[in-house]
Amino acid sequence: MIGVIDTDGDCAEWTFPAEPGAVRTARAAVRGQLHGWDLDCVADLAALLVSELVTNSLRHATGPIGVRLVRPAQLGATLRVEVSDPLPDPPRERVAHAEDESGRGLQLVAGSSRRWGTRPGTSGKTVWFELVVPE
Repeated sequence: MIGVIDTDGDCAEWTFPAEPGAVRTARAAVRGQLHGWDLDCVADLAALLVSELVTNSLRHATGPIGVRLVRPAQLGATLRVEVSDPLPDPPRERVAHAEDESGRGLQLVAGSSRRWGTRPGTSGKTVWFELVVPE
């Protein structure tokens, strides 16, 4: 994974080829893992946001796309989700107009997560977000 940091809690991670099927496969992997961790309460939202970030990676980067989940050590904490790709440029949040068919992914991430951000890696970048896990 690009720019991985140490965190408390269990981790699951995958690498997907930069192919159109990666979005569907990443979404299914995230839902399946969160179900296995009994975190169904955030699975749909996490899968949606992962879809947006993986789609961004497919549009702008070539090379493998990494997805990583970090399960919180206790309830009431946050689920951390990371999507990495080999493009070093951070994504830019933009204002999409009503007639635009794209450009709302980062707005969706920003509006739906507790917090989000990017960090550079040695060969690319990681975009991450956190979701609150209800008690």
